[in-house]
Amino acid sequence: MEIVVCLTGASGAVYGVSLLKHLKGVDGVKIHLVVSETGKRIVKGELGMEPEELLALASVSYGNDQMGAPVASGSVRFDALVLIPASMSTLSKISVGISDNLITRLGAVALKERRRFIAVFREAPLSTIHLENLHRLSQAGVIVMPAAPGFYNGPKEIQDLADSICSHVLDLLGIENEISPRYDGQ
Repeated sequence: MEIVVCLTGASGAVYGVSLLKHLKGVDGVKIHLVVSETGKRIVKGELGMEPEELLALASVSYGNDQMGAPVASGSVRFDALVLIPASMSTLSKISVGISDNLITRLGAVALKERRRFIAVFREAPLSTIHLENLHRLSQAGVIVMPAAPGFYNGPKEIQDLADSICSHVLDLLGIENEISPRYDGQ
């Protein structure tokens, strides 16, 4: 399975880094990584993580300005695209067909090729324009997921909250996992 993971300029770098760490441990998964420049600054600011450490979590990585990267072509197969965290700017561009960098181009490719596309956004509150753009993406087949972790699993640390979101994303990718307790009906 080939999964493209993109970290954009939204706060919530812990979600993207956690997903990368969980995917890295899955046999048969190749991770393609794209991080926007703002995303790199946010990873550094929120997690104290250097770009090299982040890129080491992927099988292959590309700069957001590398429009000639193999994954930018619809003829190159990948199984899923996950934007985590996804900024409203990036999602808005994709929702109206703008592909001015590799991340937005990947969104266009995923849409036109009907590939699994999961967008985990971290923004609050949402404006009417945000809601309309998210609605448009959902209508086009994107799985639109707010970074809104559950609390039924009794989280003790921030990582527990991130794992709750990552577990859900892995479920959506069809990857078995037990990284976060599931709701038990209590």
